[in-house]
Formats: sequence, C-alpha cells, structure tokens
Amino acid sequence: MTTRSDPPKSPGRSRSGLLRSSLLITLFAVTLAGVGCVSIDVLGGGASAPLQQSVVAGSSGPKVLLLEIDGLITGADAAPSFFGLEETSMVARVREVLDQARQDDDIQGVLLRIDSPGGTATASEQVYTEILRFKKERGAPVVAQLLTTAASGGYYIAMAADEVQAHPTTVVGSIGVIFTSMNFAGLMQKLGIEDQTITGGEFKDIGSPFRPLTPEERGQLQSIVDDLHARFRDIVDRGRPELTGEQVAALANGRIYSAQQALDNGLVDRVGAMADAFGLLSDRMGAPKIQVVAYHRPNTVRRNFYMSAPAGVPSLGGDAAMASMLEQLLGRPGFHYLWWPGLGGVR
Repeated sequence: MTTRSDPPKSPGRSRSGLLRSSLLITLFAVTLAGVGCVSIDVLGGGASAPLQQSVVAGSSGPKVLLLEIDGLITGADAAPSFFGLEETSMVARVREVLDQARQDDDIQGVLLRIDSPGGTATASEQVYTEILRFKKERGAPVVAQLLTTAASGGYYIAMAADEVQAHPTTVVGSIGVIFTSMNFAGLMQKLGIEDQTITGGEFKDIGSPFRPLTPEERGQLQSIVDDLHARFRDIVDRGRPELTGEQVAALANGRIYSAQQALDNGLVDRVGAMADAFGLLSDRMGAPKIQVVAYHRPNTVRRNFYMSAPAGVPSLGGDAAMASMLEQLLGRPGFHYLWWPGLGGVR
C-alpha cells in the first residue's frame, strides 16, 4: 500500500512566509502609528514602576522640576489601553512627581508646562492645591509656560505660579463652568420607551437623561455652577493680584483669548518661548545657570523639555485617544472647568 506524504517545504516557501509575517507586523505598526503616538513600556513595570530622573535642559546649576499638565485634567485613571494596561490619573501623577521632588533638596524651582483644555472642577482644584503646597513647603518659585491651550482648568492650575508666560500662539482663558448632561426623553418617546425610575426624594434623579429638567432642578444646578464659577474667579483674583475683582468678573465670561489679548487684559505676565521661561526662573532663583529635570517611568525616553512623559504604560495617543478620554469624562453628568469646541458633537 502506498502512503501519501506532504512534500517537504522548500526554503523559498519558508522565506515567503516570513516575508508575509513581517509585512503584517509592519502594517499593524503603521496602523497604530496612524491612530496616534504609541508608547510601549514592555519591561518598565507600567504605572507601578518607580520614577526615574532625566535632565532635559541645562548641565549645571540648581535643579528646576519640569511639571507637565498635558491633556484632560481628571482624577480618574484612564481606561485600559490597547495593550491592556492602565494609566494613572493626572492628579495621581502630579502628586507622585511632587513627592519624588520632595526627596531632592537640590530642586529649587518649578516650571509648569501647561497644554490643557481643562477637565473636572475637582481635579483642577486638586492639582492647583498640590502645586501650592509644594511651593509653600519648598519656598520655590513657580513659572507657568502655557503652550497650545491653557483654558479653563488648565488656566486654573496656572494661577498657582508666580509668573505666567504664554507662547505667542497659545489660546488662554475660558474662565467658566459647564455642567454636562443629556436628555433622551424625545428619542425614548419615539421608540415607545418609558422611564419607570422610582425615587425617594424630589430631586434624587436630577440630571437624569430620561426626562427634561424641571425649572426647579435647573435653578438648583445653576446655583452650583454659579458657586463653582465664583470659586474660579476667586482663584484668578488671587493669582492675578494686579487685576481688580471687577476686571476678573468681566474677563471670566467663558471666552477665550489669544496670547496677546491675554497679555493686554492682564491674564498673563508676558509672551515668550520655553527658553524665556528658563530665564525667568533663573532670575528668580538668582542662579546664572539652571538644569531642568523631569521624572518619568523606566524605558520612556526624555531628551528635551518638549517631550511628554506618559504615565509609563502602553497608550494610544492622538485624536482617537482624546475623543475616548472625553467620552469617559462627559459620559455622565458632572461639573467641569473645560473648554472644548463642538462639545455637543463629542457625545
């Protein structure tokens, strides 16, 4: 009886398979790169790995901590990324970085690098408070450098600085509060869906997406928004002592300003680039030379002061990531110090 056996694989066929596999891997990597910036920390231990220090500018003199406020300001950890790991929240990251800086007596100043449209009211307040606490404990000057956007909660945090400098192309302001909620009542009616929620308390389901707000509920929510707005104005009043309360109130109507408009209105001290901010800190510290250091997770490269340090875990950046973060942030009712054009379209 004759048995049939598969012919041996030729070297050419094996090479062809390897080429196909390599091509698939390359296409996968290109696809991820198209989504945004991919940062992979395979051996660094993710968000649990201890922070490391890198010098990102200067080579001598006292140290200045580069503290980055990039993206949405939230106290909630980010959802697991494509690779299944989580990123710590901005509030937790700022606290961890400042705790690390407390262990280094050579750090004598702080450079806040802010590029943020804002976030939740509470997270913005927490970050602001943490910076003030470190500033008081260390007696260190703080200079805020505003980059692309320093709006709402981003500007709120800048008020912890001794001097605020905007980049010539920065968008500044949006001093206000927004309450986000949705109403699906009309759509539910068209679909024949009826809300059967039972509450104990007249205002227990205030802001429910299943029905419109009553005038009483709208007034109650507006009173909270007004209180938070008053808090924001008070923070600006403290951070910009050269402005009167009346001037702050006039500027705090939610509008945004160009860098020059912000300067003309007293919302920033000057317009300049990052290198100019180093000069401001150098003058305040009385040191002709300074070195700027940043803390980051292992295996995340820091070569200059423009590179951001992620929480140290794999993450997908870019517009897709920002949209995902906004979806998490705005997916439930809440009070935000946030500027986001086309906010309704995000939902």
